[in-house]
Amino acid sequence: MSDLFDLKGHVAVVTGANSGIGLGMARGLARAGADVCIWGTNAERNAAAEAELSEIGGQVHSVRCDVSDEQAVIEAFAETVDEFGRVDSCFANAGRRGTDKAFVDTELADFREVLDVNLDGAFLTIREAARHMVSRGGGGVLVGTSSVSSKHGTPRGQGYAASKAGLSAMMRSCAVELARHGINAHSMIVGWTETPLIGRELDHSAFETNVMKRMPQRRWGSPDDFARLAVYLASGIGGFQTGDEIVIDGGYTVF
Repeated sequence: MSDLFDLKGHVAVVTGANSGIGLGMARGLARAGADVCIWGTNAERNAAAEAELSEIGGQVHSVRCDVSDEQAVIEAFAETVDEFGRVDSCFANAGRRGTDKAFVDTELADFREVLDVNLDGAFLTIREAARHMVSRGGGGVLVGTSSVSSKHGTPRGQGYAASKAGLSAMMRSCAVELARHGINAHSMIVGWTETPLIGRELDHSAFETNVMKRMPQRRWGSPDDFARLAVYLASGIGGFQTGDEIVIDGGYTVF
C-alpha cells in the first residue's frame, strides 16, 4: 500500500508555499518523494522554506512570483519546467485575506484587490499548468485552495468569499473540460486553520468561543493536516475522482 503513495519522479508546484497550508502540502509531497517547486512573493521566506524542504529530500526549487501578474506567472511556470523538465500536479494555493471593511465601506478597488490574487491568480496558475499538461500529451492533477467562506456567510469578507466560490466553480469547469486529456481537477474547502493569513482571528477569545463550539474535533486545523491530502491527490490513486470540492475543516460544515 505504501508504494501507492510513492511520488518519486513526480513534480509538484505549490503556490503560496513558503508558509501556512502551502508549506504543509509541500512538506507532505516532499516526504512522499516528490520534487517540489514552491512559489511565493517573499524571497527570504521562499529561501527558508526551500532549505527546510531540501532537508526532507528530493529536488526543491523556489520561485518568487506574484500570481496576480500574468507575465510573472507565465515566466514562473517556464522557470519551473526548465528546472524540473515537467509538472505533474499543481496546487494553486496562493491567497490573501480581505480588507476587513464593512460591506458598505468597501470600495471596488478593495474588492478587486482580493480577487486579483485569490481568483485571477488561481486562474493564471491553473491555466499555465493545464497548457503544459495538455501540450505534453495529457495527464496531471490540478487543485485550487478554496474555503468554507465559499459556503457560509462571513461578515466583512464578501470579496474573500466571492473569490473562493469563484475558484471552486472554476475547478469544476476545469474537471469537465480537461477530463478528455486525463487531467483531474479539484478544490479543497479549507476550514479554520492556524496560518499567518487568519492567525489574528484565532487568537481572539470571543471568536474562539463562538466558532470552536461548531468544531466537532474541538481544534483548529494545522498546515500539516493538508500534507496527506496533497499526497493523495498528487498520487493519482483516485483516478476516477474529479471535480470534487474536498472539505477539510474538522467537521465545521456538517455540524
